[in-house]
Amino acid sequence: MLRQLHQVGFDDVVATPHMRPGMFDNDRDGIERAFAAMQPSLSALSAQSGPFPTVHLASEHFFDDVVFGRLVRGEALPYGGLRRRQRLQGSPVSGRDGATPPPRLAAVLVEFGTGAFPVQAQHRFFDLRRAGLVPVLAHPERYEPVWRDDTCLDPLLDAGAHLLLDVCALVGKYGQKPQRAAEKLLEEDAYEAACSDAHRPGDVDIVAKAIDRLEALVGVEEAHRLLADGPRGILEEAGTG
Repeated sequence: MLRQLHQVGFDDVVATPHMRPGMFDNDRDGIERAFAAMQPSLSALSAQSGPFPTVHLASEHFFDDVVFGRLVRGEALPYGGLRRRQRLQGSPVSGRDGATPPPRLAAVLVEFGTGAFPVQAQHRFFDLRRAGLVPVLAHPERYEPVWRDDTCLDPLLDAGAHLLLDVCALVGKYGQKPQRAAEKLLEEDAYEAACSDAHRPGDVDIVAKAIDRLEALVGVEEAHRLLADGPRGILEEAGTG
């Protein structure tokens, strides 16, 4: 799959295994161990088959009480990994003028259940900001409240969230309602970035078609912003640029 993603233009890939208690019982330590165990295989494949995308690690955090607690306690996996997050929680370092510089924020990928948003989600997003985290909301076009009225996203945007398009929604991978919602959010310039959300090799052909569709809808320049500049900006915000 990584080789195929590289062939359609991806130079960097962020692996974001789900953290969803009761369905995907992953925690930070287990995800990091699996990622470390994968590195020798990646190196061997790259040596045999040529360049692969650079692979980074984060997690897609299901926004329930358990995972929210992990997020605010620094036990989750923001973009850029926890080691940087731990440095933010350490002793302050003074600048040249003696003042303590403000900590940089780390971006963190979160998702909701598709049927409804958590109660007072915008207040919890403000809590994440106070904890040094910028919420990146995965695939907002899949959420049923957005199908009915996408202004439901305004409080989350006011709380500092970024919206991340799953580009495959544009070619109907998830049905007509997510596709229409994605097209409307594109018209409103609501998205900060777009991603492949590829889970298996067979997804990459759909990703390639979806990128073509994205370019047809918004133009090559805007598609480049969403697929390259936007994700790069999120990673730089996480201190990994």
